[in-house]
Amino acid sequence: MSFGTQDEIDDVMNEINMTPLVDVMLVLLIIFIITVPVMKHAINIDLPRASNQREESRPETVRLSVDAQGAYYWNEQRVDDSALPDLLREASGRKPQPDLHIRGDKAVRYERVAEAMAAAQRAGLKKIGFITEPKR
Repeated sequence: MSFGTQDEIDDVMNEINMTPLVDVMLVLLIIFIITVPVMKHAINIDLPRASNQREESRPETVRLSVDAQGAYYWNEQRVDDSALPDLLREASGRKPQPDLHIRGDKAVRYERVAEAMAAAQRAGLKKIGFITEPKR
């Protein structure tokens, strides 16, 4: 009576056989390689042609400067306080609307810069930016 020989035949295999898995994956890969080019040109469509040249319509930049005494300069030309709202309204009516760059002297009172911003907002200007110099 030898019980040892019978048990060796019925041992459970605890390793996965990878060969069938690899075979199935290779078959699926070949199927996808064959079918993808066929699916790409399934419907013929006559697409319209378009030019790829970019339209270079950059908006104008208006520089509004405020010096240390609180005087306004429109593109480097002195402007009275009463004429500034008219210039801002005229600029807001242009198509495309120009960018307003405000440069304020560091010695000027903030109130003068705030008045210029408020006048630009009332005139309808949408793009307002501040110009500063980097620290050295």
